[in-house]
Formats: sequence, structure tokens, C-alpha cells
Amino acid sequence: MMPVFINFNGEYLPHNTPLLTVGNRGFKYGDGLFESMRLMKGKLKFAELHADRLQRGMKALKIDGYSQMDTWFLNDIVNELARRNKVKHGRLRLTVYRDAEGLYTPTQNKMGYCLELTPSEEPRYFLNEKGLIMDVFTELPKPSNYLSNIKTCNSLIYVMAGLYKTQNKLDDVFLLNQSGNLCEASSSNIFINYQNHLYTPALSEGCVEGVMRQVVIKLAKENNIDITEAQINPDILYEADEVFLTNATRGIQTVMGFGVRRYFNQYSKVLMDELNKL
Repeated sequence: MMPVFINFNGEYLPHNTPLLTVGNRGFKYGDGLFESMRLMKGKLKFAELHADRLQRGMKALKIDGYSQMDTWFLNDIVNELARRNKVKHGRLRLTVYRDAEGLYTPTQNKMGYCLELTPSEEPRYFLNEKGLIMDVFTELPKPSNYLSNIKTCNSLIYVMAGLYKTQNKLDDVFLLNQSGNLCEASSSNIFINYQNHLYTPALSEGCVEGVMRQVVIKLAKENNIDITEAQINPDILYEADEVFLTNATRGIQTVMGFGVRRYFNQYSKVLMDELNKL
């Protein structure tokens, strides 16, 4: 089997090449951020939105070189990695870390990066046939601050949520913020249809500013679906008509149940059709 290549700081290397030293700040302190993206038919989906979010995240973390991470650069490194791996469809992860020495205080703010590509057979987004069964993860609320909207390398809340999900035989879990309101799922944003109106947690509630979240909000508005970014009490899950999750790699995933509550999938089908038209 042909080795799968990665791009490590501009070098194309077999994916199993040992690269990180114990001094790597991403490893030591979670000092970095990452972008999950989708390759379809040889093209990076929503490159402009990903580049914009990445640049703003790097700027917030004070990592130099954010201007380099523009749409052209993202498309260029993705196209080259896809070509070398002979892959047309797949999932991408771009990790950006602060390439510096020092303890908590870094000696410099230089950027380092690594781009990985996992092949897939899917040329478009597919709605999950079996809806997800979910519950609320209450052990660890997510703090709300300006880092909360960024996909940082510090992902322990999501790791603990994932362990809870596995131990309780769930498909996913809802995360709450420090005020006890709905924030997001373990790797997705949340949308709730209540009385023919879509609601999603506002960015001020501490959720990650998902690229697919932005796309779905725009599609809802274009299709005359009422949508509000809001502060959402988790009790709405007992009354909601429909709940679905969004992220850049899977598109839209429907939730079937929360406790004894069962949901329909009215808007998710419409929005998924519109998403695949893009």
C-alpha cells in the first residue's frame, strides 16, 4: 500500500514519519489551533471561510504568519497533498502551532503547521440514515471567553465528553456553558427547530464558530427559514420538534432522540439538499 503523505511545514513526508520533539508547544501546552475541512471532487470546500476563521484564530492567539494562511495558500497546499496522495474525496486537518521554545511564555511567535488528509469515498454530504441518540454532558461546563469560539489544540473538554458518550453508549452529547445554557455538541454546532423557528447558540455562549454553522445560517435565511442566534436553556430539548448538528466534515447530522423525546427531520433534509447544491 502506498504511504499516505502529510505536509509538515512545507515538506511532503510519509504520514508515519516521527516529527515532534518533546519541546513542541502544541504537544506540551496545546499552544495552537486546528481547522477540520472537507475535500470533495478534488476541491477544498468553503476555502474562504476556513481561511478567514484560521487567520482570525491565529491573530487572537498572537501566532505570527496569519496573513500567509489565506485562501490561495490553503487551496494550494490542499491541492498538492490531494495530488500526491491520489485522493479526490476526504477529510483534512490543518494544525497550526507556535513553533518556539520557552515554558508558558514562548521565546517567539513563529508559526508551524501540519496538514493531514484521510481519504473517503463520499463525493457529497450525506444525511445520517439512523438519527443520533444524545444526552447532556454536565460534568464539565465550557467557559465563555474569546478563546471559546476558536478550535484550539486544548481539547480536553471534548475528550472528556467523548469518554462520557462512550461509557453511556450514546452517539453524541450536548455541552453546556458556564451559565448552564446549551453551547455545542462534542464536535459540532447545534441547531434546534422549535415551533417552526430555528435556534442556534450565539457565539457569546462560547460555542466554536463553525464554518458549517455559518453556511447553514446563510442557507436558512436564503430559504426563508426563521433563524435566531440565542441563549438557549437546555429544557428546550424536551419541547423541540427537531434537533440537528453541523460540522465541516459531515455537513448536517440529524438527532433522533434525547431521553424519551423523539424528533422529526423537517429542516435538516431541506438544508442538506441546499448544501449539496453548493
